[in-house]
Amino acid sequence: MKKVIFILISLFSFIFIKNVSAVEMDISAKSAILVDFNTGKVLYSKNENEPLAMASMTKVMSMLLIMEKIDDGSLKYDDIVEISTEASSMGGSQIFLNPGDKYKVVDLLKGIAMASANDAVVALAEKTYGSKEHFIEAMNKKAESLGLKNTHFVNVHGLDEEGHYSSAYDMSIMARELLKHEKILDFTRVYEEYLTKPDGSQIWLVNTNKLVRFYDGVDGLKTGFTQNAGYCLTATGKKNNLRLISVVMGEESIEKRSSDTVKLLNYGFNTFKVNLIKNKSEILGKVNVQKGKKEKARVVLVNDLIELLNASDKPSNYKFKILVDKITAPVKKGDVIGKVKVLDDKGILISEVDITVNENVLKANLWDLFKRNLKYNLVWN
Repeated sequence: MKKVIFILISLFSFIFIKNVSAVEMDISAKSAILVDFNTGKVLYSKNENEPLAMASMTKVMSMLLIMEKIDDGSLKYDDIVEISTEASSMGGSQIFLNPGDKYKVVDLLKGIAMASANDAVVALAEKTYGSKEHFIEAMNKKAESLGLKNTHFVNVHGLDEEGHYSSAYDMSIMARELLKHEKILDFTRVYEEYLTKPDGSQIWLVNTNKLVRFYDGVDGLKTGFTQNAGYCLTATGKKNNLRLISVVMGEESIEKRSSDTVKLLNYGFNTFKVNLIKNKSEILGKVNVQKGKKEKARVVLVNDLIELLNASDKPSNYKFKILVDKITAPVKKGDVIGKVKVLDDKGILISEVDITVNENVLKANLWDLFKRNLKYNLVWN
């Protein structure tokens, strides 16, 4: 039995997109893509599903798994990681970690996000999943859960190895998932920083993504280069609430990698805009909660409602209807309890958005239920 609450508001779903324009661009990369972060709308693409070596852009997935562990509380920034012999022996980009040295998780994460440190990512892979092999298994499971059809991992860092590949489209999905963990931007946006080693010496960390310094709004995400992969970059930037994700793969030089990324971002920021219609903290209404300490809970959106438009377009008016299933305590903030159905002016369904409660609702104890029943009996009698 569903309880239907009708709320007619001029709102727009964050997954509904007006007809947006696309354009042909002179992009030299083997493959490329430009995506709107909020909606997932592909704004430009070139060979976006071609499987290619992705070099250190691999660390987008590595950082995603690490951030998931941090956000679920099983890993803390201040946790200590002892560097193994295997981690310290990694080639390629590194921050020269020594076996037996001890570092905080936060310092190793900086090494990955800024300096693309292969030794640091192996150390955190071992810390989070017990071994590098278990971490790689988790990477592939995550790729499968995200529906990535053209991605397979055989290492955690991206050095050339047979069977290790991804596509521009799949990289954009990984990046979008990583950016849901907003704290990662505190590391990827930093251009330079010093890391103090256990012996007191310092390592100068310089971001391999130079656009964080030279392109206004860019605050991530991950570069890559190997002989097989060429020059690659998954980048993200934000202006006026519009966050874009771009990916270029198989570039011939750093200069072309940067210029193509700038072309993509310039096109996105100059052509599109977003309209923030309703903040996810605003109350939509109330619903009954069975067996809860509180009998009613306030309903909010899981995500902000955002409209993606061409720059010259005006925002549209839409109505929406909330469908809520029977809710029984306990209910946690963030739990999906129903959907908002977005309707156009003809009543045609456009899209759906998840809703949740704005605070945790605990399960009522026997005393709570006794008092509640007593109150109802007094009212009816």
